[in-house]
Amino acid sequence: MKSKKSLLKRSRLYLILDRPTLGERSLENICSAASDGKIGLIQLRDKKSAKADVLDFAIRISKALSRSKTLFIINDYADVAVACGADGLHLGQDDLSLKQARKILGKDRIIGISCHSLAQALRAQNQGADYIGIGPIYATATKPGYKPIGLKVLGKLKDKIKIPYFAIGDIHAGNIKKITACGARRVAVCRAILKADNPKNAARQLYKILE
Repeated sequence: MKSKKSLLKRSRLYLILDRPTLGERSLENICSAASDGKIGLIQLRDKKSAKADVLDFAIRISKALSRSKTLFIINDYADVAVACGADGLHLGQDDLSLKQARKILGKDRIIGISCHSLAQALRAQNQGADYIGIGPIYATATKPGYKPIGLKVLGKLKDKIKIPYFAIGDIHAGNIKKITACGARRVAVCRAILKADNPKNAARQLYKILE
């Protein structure tokens, strides 16, 4: 059985499996890209499908990752996370409170929170979040309504946030070194892997820089 919290601490690369971005690409190919341990977490984000379809897709991912050390996270839906046996749940600022989510998921599952400022990150840490997603660092097509927060916030987090935090927002091989230069050692990506000609090689390239 996976030791969820210890796997989280060792993770560097987080893949956001955004359903529209995945499109018709093979789910199995994407999951196999995680098999060599470079992708520490995969989050299913699907805000458009009916919940029954989200659950069916989540079960497929859960089965595909069951023999790996990659943690499986569900975005928003606590009930889907429990039903498919996911390792955890990711929440936005306007979703369930962490306290509410913990009552549903229990103490062993991972709960992460999206934050857009140092103040939000500190609050999430104080409330008991297991990790933070901080961003969007750059403007991103997957979050069109969000203003990018830039790199300065990352420098502020370095000495104040003790739990794992993942920089997110149009991060790719061409700009990831700017992220690490600000002290961040973990990133969450979407298109950098989902749209790559070879997802496994793309993951390896990003992971090598993070190491």
